[in-house]
Amino acid sequence: MSTEQDDLLRAVEATLFAAEEPMSAEALSTHLGGADVRGALRDLAAQYDGRGINLVERGKRWHFQTAPDLAHLLRREREQVRRLSRAATEVLAIVAYHEPVSRAEIESIRGVQTSGGTLDVLMEAGWVRVAGRREVPGRPVIYATTPEFLAHFGLQSRRDLPGIDELRAAGLLDPVEEALEGLLGETGPDEESAAEAEDDGESGEAEGILPDETA
Repeated sequence: MSTEQDDLLRAVEATLFAAEEPMSAEALSTHLGGADVRGALRDLAAQYDGRGINLVERGKRWHFQTAPDLAHLLRREREQVRRLSRAATEVLAIVAYHEPVSRAEIESIRGVQTSGGTLDVLMEAGWVRVAGRREVPGRPVIYATTPEFLAHFGLQSRRDLPGIDELRAAGLLDPVEEALEGLLGETGPDEESAAEAEDDGESGEAEGILPDETA
């Protein structure tokens, strides 16, 4: 490796280490005077592979993180698990598979009204964000997932979301099979309404997992 390449590698490493939040390759390049950093990012990721700290890409943004198998060593508090309501699980799935999507579009897919509190819960969790407004009459707010959502579920991008057959094969459609199948068009509005009636008030038995503390 030439001195110039080594200097760029070290500069990218130092910049990511000091960054307050994940950075895209474009942002890194701008910060480093227009340098082509993509090769350096790949080389760094390879160097950190298998070590206690890994360089990972989530949602086209790069950051250092603790190796997953060592996360338990850094937890300062016991993880307390809270569960998402069935309604929140359905809304999160709809946003993930259809983003950007408006509240009216979410309700159309679910076949029932969606409480504003359900979206608030998902935004407070850091998994859903306001992505702007749709350029139609009324300019409704539209929602999308966040890089935190991708990181929590170990996805590099939305292209890594599993299909319905994969979810069923993994046994992950029970007990939320109706919700997810409805999302992907395998159930109709009447079935969705029945599911909502069982989960009246945007509450009920927990389906998704939302940890209070992370490593």
